[in-house]
Amino acid sequence: MPMPGERRGHGQQWEHGEQEERPNLGPPPLDAQLLDRRVVRLWGALDDATVAKACAEMMALDATGDEAVQLYIGSTGGAVHSAMSLIDTMDLLGVPVHVTCLGRAEGATVGVVAAGTRRVAAPHAQFHLTEPEVSVSGNASQLAAWAEHHRAELERFVERLARATGRPAEHLEADLSLGRWLNAEEAVRYGLVDEILGPARGPGPRSNDPPTAWPQRPFGFGPARP
Repeated sequence: MPMPGERRGHGQQWEHGEQEERPNLGPPPLDAQLLDRRVVRLWGALDDATVAKACAEMMALDATGDEAVQLYIGSTGGAVHSAMSLIDTMDLLGVPVHVTCLGRAEGATVGVVAAGTRRVAAPHAQFHLTEPEVSVSGNASQLAAWAEHHRAELERFVERLARATGRPAEHLEADLSLGRWLNAEEAVRYGLVDEILGPARGPGPRSNDPPTAWPQRPFGFGPARP
């Protein structure tokens, strides 16, 4: 406990009844600001650590409100089991999950985007239907057991993707094998997403226009103008 009259760091002095001055820590971290807006971001490969963090954040948001969770994703893919963990979490939440694809969605990430309650793509988003790359080692028996496990895991992934897109599983398997690419418009027709984002702002009002001339923003990270 500090004594009256004792000097603390930076020349601060304690007197009777004086409260400690808290340091100015600046704005909260970016992730905290996004979570306050019920936004979860997921960039990069779908590894175990990235997926565990995203799942934990979505579960926390589910427990603290009834509004939809906004998942922004751009990923070069990852393991099937990581994607399925994310999809299972999304399916089990009590609130909707609105997924927005920014950049690319490749491999197993395509299934995560398709599993959203509301699925949208940025105008220049790209989707790569391809089987997830894997690397394993072991003896012949271990490799055979792993291959059987991976085949069953991939089948479950394709079945979930088929439910999300309304496409037959055999068609999806063929496209995954071929490594098919889709742009945003093609992804809408394919059933991966529901819509494409429009521009966040129009050209803005002319000097003699009233404030109501601003268009309603279909997309943006801040509040719409009145």
